[in-house]
Amino acid sequence: MNPHPFDQLTPDFIIDAVEAQGWLCDGRLLALNSYENRVYQVGIEEQPPLIVKFYRPGRWTDRQIIEEHEFSYELYEQELPVVVPLKVNNASLLHYKDFKLALFLRQGGYAPELDHADNLTILGRTLARMHLIGSRVKFLKRPEITLKNYATKSFNLISLKFIPAELKTAYDSLCQDILITMEDLLHRIGPVPIIRVHGDCHAGNILWRDDAPHFVDFDDARMAPSIQDIWMLLSGDRQRQSIQLKRILDGYQEFKDFDFNELRLIEVFRTLRIMHYSAWLAKRWGDPAFPHSFPWFNTTRYWEEHILELREQFAALQEPSILPSP
Repeated sequence: MNPHPFDQLTPDFIIDAVEAQGWLCDGRLLALNSYENRVYQVGIEEQPPLIVKFYRPGRWTDRQIIEEHEFSYELYEQELPVVVPLKVNNASLLHYKDFKLALFLRQGGYAPELDHADNLTILGRTLARMHLIGSRVKFLKRPEITLKNYATKSFNLISLKFIPAELKTAYDSLCQDILITMEDLLHRIGPVPIIRVHGDCHAGNILWRDDAPHFVDFDDARMAPSIQDIWMLLSGDRQRQSIQLKRILDGYQEFKDFDFNELRLIEVFRTLRIMHYSAWLAKRWGDPAFPHSFPWFNTTRYWEEHILELREQFAALQEPSILPSP
C-alpha cells in the first residue's frame, strides 16, 4: 500500500514545521479531532501553545485557502468573534516542504447549549453580522454549494463504486427520485441570494466563552444561501426546530433582513449534507485515519441505514417548510 501524505506528519516533522515559522517548541504535542485536515496543539517555549493546521494535500489551491483567510479577517476586523490564522511575514498561508499550513492562537471555550433561548438569539445576531459582511463581495475561487456538487456527484460516486450490489437498485431509484424532487423544489423556490458563508456551522465549530460564540474552522466556507449557516443549528422534531428557528431569526433580524423563502431550502440542504457526507467518507477511505475512525462505514448495515435516512429525507422534502413558532 502506498503511504498517505499525512504519514509524513511525525512529531519531529510537526515541530520542525512550526519552528520553521519562527517559534521555539517545547516538545509538547497534542493531536486534535480533525479528519479532513490534520490539526495539532503545539507547546511553545515560555508562551501559550499554538494550533497548527496542515491542509489536506490537493484539496484547496493556495488562492482558495487565502480567500478563506481573507474572509475570516474581514469578520475579525469588524469585531466578530472568529478565530483567525496568525500572519508570519505578512502571510497567513504558510508552507513547509510539501504541506500548506496555518497557525492559530489556542481558543478556549465549550460547546454551546443550543436549547438555551438566549444563546440562540445571540447566535442569530452574530450570524446576521457575519452574513452582512459575507454579502459584500463573492468568493472568486471557492465553490458554491449546489445540487450538482453535493448531491449528483455524490450519488454517482456511491452508485458506481461503493453501494453493495444487493442494495444498488433501491439506492439508485431512491436517489434519482430525490434528485428530481430537489431540482423541482429549487425551480419552484426560484433564485435566492448567494453569499459567503461559514459553510459548516454546527455546534462543533462554535466555542462558547464569555457569553458569546466564537466561530472556528472556516475550511468549508463557500458561496451559499444564508440558511446554510442556520439550519445546522436546528435539532429534534419539527416543533423543537420551529422554536429554535424563531429564537435564531429573532436575533438575526435585529441586524439583517431574512428572506423567509429560504426556509423552503432547509430540507434540501439537509439532504445535500447527508449525501455529501457519505461521498466524503468514500473519497477519503484511502486515508488510514478513516477506516480506523469510521469502521462502520462501507458495511452493508451502514448502507441500509443510509438508504433509510434518505427515505426519511425524501418524505421530509415533500412536507411543508419548517416555520418559526408563533
